[in-house]
Amino acid sequence: MTFKQRLALIYVRTKFTLLSSLSKRKAAASALDLFRTPQTRNTKLPSQIFDKAQKLQFDIEGTTVHGYSWNHNVLKKILIIHGFESSIVNFDHFVFPLMDKGYGVLAFDAPAHGDSSGTTVNAIAYSNMIKKVIELYGPVESFIAHSFGGIALSLAMEDIPHDANSKIVFIAPATETTSAVDGAFAMLKIKDAAVRKAFDQVIFEISGKPTEWFSIRRAVKNISAKILWVHDEDDDVTPLSDALKVKADAHSHIQFIITKGLGHRRIYHDAAVKKAIENFL
Repeated sequence: MTFKQRLALIYVRTKFTLLSSLSKRKAAASALDLFRTPQTRNTKLPSQIFDKAQKLQFDIEGTTVHGYSWNHNVLKKILIIHGFESSIVNFDHFVFPLMDKGYGVLAFDAPAHGDSSGTTVNAIAYSNMIKKVIELYGPVESFIAHSFGGIALSLAMEDIPHDANSKIVFIAPATETTSAVDGAFAMLKIKDAAVRKAFDQVIFEISGKPTEWFSIRRAVKNISAKILWVHDEDDDVTPLSDALKVKADAHSHIQFIITKGLGHRRIYHDAAVKKAIENFL
């Protein structure tokens, strides 16, 4: 963490301490705004492979979403879904191998990410974007989703017609929203249980669902697609402990690969992981 980032974190912690003393509800609402607002946009320049793509865009819920299509005339399609504060440009190394396997490849920046407009995103908005992509450019039979993209995809799959021939690759998915919120509250040093209770109440009022409903472990019970789940022991963003609970559920349609030393982001660049994904697809 840089000195500037440390100062920003101190400021935010001080802000929440003050807000908590004034209003639990306002502190909770402010925490939610922070939770769904990317603090940075990926600035990596697109590689030359993006020059070979058909550029796509559509509007949804007041946001203009930008994306790409390769082999767009091919009927067998796969959608790549990135994580929070990331961009589809980080997954360019998957495109050619997927094309070689006969896929038409679709990839889009989430709202508030990359070239797409907006300032905030949540799992429902992201899942709605995924469903819109399929409506406009599908059908899509296979998916690769990293991190936050994983929980968004799991919610979308509950509404998308699919069967056991569909395939999903989860890479270090954000398995439980409760864990993500716990981590954010710990980072912000918000220890007031009343603020957490108010936060969960705001989530329910907005979505009609409790915080724990936003769970891949819950959603996979309603997903019939074959799933390859890749997670690293040293992931400090999406805890392996949540993934291991899904593994313990012993779903016959989910295959797990547990790696060591790759963390949350290097995992999708690892040669062995990429090979396993290609073989699965």
